[in-house]
Amino acid sequence: MNPIVWRVEHFEQIDSTNTWLGEQARNGAPEGTVALADFQSAGRGRLDRTWDATRGSSLLCSVLFRPSLELSDLQLSVAIVALAARAAVVRLCGIRPVLKWPNDLMVGDLKLAGLLAELVNTPSGPAVVVGIGVNLRDDGVTNPRATSVRRESGVTISARALLDILLDELEPRRFLLESFEGRAVAREEYSAALATIGKRVRVEQRDATFHGVAKGIDESGHLLVDVDGVVTSFMAGDVVHLRTEDIE
Repeated sequence: MNPIVWRVEHFEQIDSTNTWLGEQARNGAPEGTVALADFQSAGRGRLDRTWDATRGSSLLCSVLFRPSLELSDLQLSVAIVALAARAAVVRLCGIRPVLKWPNDLMVGDLKLAGLLAELVNTPSGPAVVVGIGVNLRDDGVTNPRATSVRRESGVTISARALLDILLDELEPRRFLLESFEGRAVAREEYSAALATIGKRVRVEQRDATFHGVAKGIDESGHLLVDVDGVVTSFMAGDVVHLRTEDIE
């Protein structure tokens, strides 16, 4: 695989970096195209939630991949972005977030960042757009169960500085997806960073909710949960880490 040429398109304001980049993918944009925004008027999270952030308070960006993967393995594309973001935060300010499956970055029980991946069908084959929002300052935190880089570390960093380090961390991880051995290395790092494993969890899907104990991830990065003695693989869904008082 040739070195990735990162092409960063910077917007002062946009509806959604994922929406814009999806359109570019359909029009033939190459892998490595990145959309970076100071403000999103229609930012999106998982399960059709909105993502609100004060202008300039967060890293808001999306990255385009054209991986040679089976559709069932595309979760690994999201995993490597989460791992790269985690490594970038460590390098820049010293805090070490953990991951909550599928790919929230957490400091303790508080959310530092979230990711949203979307599959895009293009004339040259499927592409993946991975969006990420990282709370950099407290004025971007609207959820009482969220936190920011500034609050946790006392360090103020710019969105572009974090993006540059994130992309530096992402490139070697992207190469891992091109081989069976490399994907095994990526899964190992992903599994080690997941605070979800070993916890009692609630998995919320659009039409059902499941309770059980997270046992690990499978070869595609899907979450394995022991639900009433049956280990079930989840490709998607919102996961809640349950405390003792949350268990019914």
